[in-house]
Parts: sequence; C-alpha cells; structure tokens
Amino acid sequence: MLNIKTEITKLHYNKDAKGFLFNILRIASFFYGLASGTKNFIYDKGWIRPKKINAFVVSVGNFTTGGVGKTPVVAEIAKYFVSKGEKPAVVSRGYGGKLNNKIVHVISDGINLYYKADMAGDEPYWLGVNIDGCAVLTCSNRYKAAKYAVEELGCTKIILDDGFQHRKLHRDLDLVLVDSDKMFGNEQLLPAGPLREGKEGFKRLSKLVIVSKNREHTRAKKLAKIMEKKLNLTSVGIEGNVIICKTEPDYVYNIISGEHLEKGTEITAVSAIGQPEQFYRFLEGDFNIKNKITFDDHHQYTAEDIKNIEGNIVTTEKDAVKLAKYSKDNIYALRLKTIIPVEELLN
Repeated sequence: MLNIKTEITKLHYNKDAKGFLFNILRIASFFYGLASGTKNFIYDKGWIRPKKINAFVVSVGNFTTGGVGKTPVVAEIAKYFVSKGEKPAVVSRGYGGKLNNKIVHVISDGINLYYKADMAGDEPYWLGVNIDGCAVLTCSNRYKAAKYAVEELGCTKIILDDGFQHRKLHRDLDLVLVDSDKMFGNEQLLPAGPLREGKEGFKRLSKLVIVSKNREHTRAKKLAKIMEKKLNLTSVGIEGNVIICKTEPDYVYNIISGEHLEKGTEITAVSAIGQPEQFYRFLEGDFNIKNKITFDDHHQYTAEDIKNIEGNIVTTEKDAVKLAKYSKDNIYALRLKTIIPVEELLN
C-alpha cells in the first residue's frame, strides 16, 4: 500500500537519516534550495510584487510538508469571521482532487456544495461540509481565485490555505504552523527533508503557531517559551507572537447514523493522511486497535480497500468524506477538537 513517497517521508523525520537514497536526495535538495532561495530573494527585494485584492487576506501555512494541522486552524478562523458577520472564503490549491486546478472552481458558496471529495480534494471538501457561511474555492492561481471570491461571491475575508510559499498573492497576515512533536524533522530542504524553504522564510511570518496534537501539552508550552530565542524570532519583529493550538480527541461517531462508538471497542484504524502516527496515538488511549492500515496521503479509496475489513473501521474525518460513498454502516470517524485563541491569533 505504501510507495516511495512514504519511504521518503520516513527519512524526512529521521535525524540520523543516511544511505544511498538520502545522499541522492541531498544533491537534489541543493538545487531545490537554490530555486526556492532565488524566488524569495526576488520577492524580498521587491523586483516582483505580490498582487493585491480588495479584501483582508490571512495565509495559513507551514515550513514543512503535510500533516501539520492547517485545516482545523483554517476552519476556526473561518468560523470566527462568520460569527463577526463577515463572508469569508477559503482559497486552496485543491491538491489531491481531480478538478483542473488551472481553473477557478467554487467548491462551496457558503450555502451549497457543488463537488464531492474526489473532485474537490480532501481538505476543500471537508471545509465546505463543515463551515456554514464560508465559501471554498480551488485554483493553482490563488490571486485569480481570491479575486473571484471577492468580486463574484461578495466575500469580505480571504483565508489562504497552505499559502506561505505562494507569494504571488499579497497577504495581510502570515500565520505559520509547526508540529510540536515533528518540528522541522531532519532540518533538510526538500526532497531530502521536509523543509519547503530555508531560514529566510522566518522574516516573513507574522505569528508562529505551535500545534500540539496530544492529550497533554507540556512539550508545546516549553517550545513556545524557547522558540523565540532558538529561532531568533525577536530579530524579525515577532516577539511574543508564538501561540499554542491544542488539538485533542473528542469522540468517535458513525459516519451514517452519528452514533458514538463506546470506548474500549475493538477497531481497525484506517488512514491516508500526512502524519498517521498521531491519529493512531489518539485512538490507542480509548480503543483496542487490532490492526492499522495506512495508505499514502490523499489516497483515493476504492471499495476494494475496505471490503474485507471486518468489525468497526475508525478513520479520520478527512478520510471519512471519501469513504462515505461506500455506505458501510461500520465506518466511524474520530472527531477532534481544536482549541486556539482565534482573536489573539488575528490581532
């Protein structure tokens, strides 16, 4: 079920990574870093200027590849804007979906949902299902999608999902998330490591968000205290702007009936996300896991993937939206709760 991409991901979070494959990847990382650094240099010097739209733009991004926990934070920001009487739009690249991402697609206008998960992509579909009053659009050209949201849908706030490295669109607030356990992995640039860019990126962020996906948050609290000094954040003017986002398990529910699954029940855990270990760890505290089945991130499920699994299947909510079409009454999803001071985050 796993391919070379998964094996490379293991290297990304192994500080003692070595071997032939890793050495080849490090050579490729040199050229990646050269390209990334050149792009940032050009924008930092103002030789190319980001395009502006007539709305306040918040970017939610990260320094590393996948699995940090951006989507729940995006959702909390969107809900906050809706509660304040705004009409927000989330703009996403739509990674993993089948839609042509060179064209602007309205996944949801805040009321109606127009595409299924396989077409829209996991995250855009989940956001469209779970946030009333928030539009969701996909396009690789984020400026074009954001402009469409403002001019055609009347949106007043734009949330750029996974937008830190997308510098073509001007943003008023750059939020960067880091996982409290994974941090920066082996601290190598892609493809040898998980880093999307070098340390020059710290100059651009507005606030750093430490995402703690645990039942207790001692580590995240310690990291928040030392992060400014360790990463020299005071020198780029964001002293005091390190915020903790707590992600905790809430309950497990049947995706058809909504019935809660009793703790202690025997289950098979199934996932296709960036960092499945944390998902399994959440379940281990409350359920008897007889088997773990891991697919690659953004895997498009088929009926064959689950037809031979007996008993209760527990998956993530992102995976659940893709498995729902198979209408099996033994599929459950883990609901997580996200605790973050959104007002403090946005001010």
